[in-house]
Amino acid sequence: MERSIPGKLYLIPTTLGDVDPLDVMPHTVKRAIMLLDHYVVENEKAARKFVKAIAPEKVQASLKLSQLNKHTDPSEHLKMLAPCLNGIDMGLMSDAGCPGVADPGAVIVKIAHEKGIKVIPLVGPSSLLLAMMASGMNGQNFAFNGYLPIEKAEKKQMLKNLEKLSADKNQSQLFIETPYRNNKMLDDVLQALQPNTRVCVAADITLPTEFIKTLRVSEWKKTAVDLHNRPAIFIIHK
Repeated sequence: MERSIPGKLYLIPTTLGDVDPLDVMPHTVKRAIMLLDHYVVENEKAARKFVKAIAPEKVQASLKLSQLNKHTDPSEHLKMLAPCLNGIDMGLMSDAGCPGVADPGAVIVKIAHEKGIKVIPLVGPSSLLLAMMASGMNGQNFAFNGYLPIEKAEKKQMLKNLEKLSADKNQSQLFIETPYRNNKMLDDVLQALQPNTRVCVAADITLPTEFIKTLRVSEWKKTAVDLHNRPAIFIIHK
């Protein structure tokens, strides 16, 4: 029988790479996955792999997945929450890390609030927060800027703008790059910023190959590191 109140939307974090899920997140995530059959996911294959890794006893055939990515038509968004609107609890899952943070799932959470659906965020790894924690920079005042412009002149100007903003507001500035362009990004950062500006590079967070280091620009220029195809967060602070 249909319930009179909406189901709940659980925001389910996933791992940041190939690591045992229960090494980096609490058992509450596994318990939620064991209870839920309906999900909105960024990538169906990755979602099934994660479910199998954290809850191998879960029957894969029971999973009912709606895929949400940059190609999804906005007219489909509300339909994805149909289970919740019919009184069934469901989950929202990102490709990596926390749903809704640098992730298309935010639009589903927005609609859930508009429809009176209770949203329950679960604890798990966030590359942005873990990088910020480990950077030694200002954790009281920081901003995430997403991807910077690809064009060289625009990127250089943006980096200079972020450096000035950091100095003016005592604000740490976070940004990311497509992993295969990480080495170029670090080179561009070192060319654009002043020698005493601090730069944190946090790559492969929570993985065995984790690399996190904060140095001034002048020190980075003497340091060799290969960031190619390694998910990374960049943070600058003047």
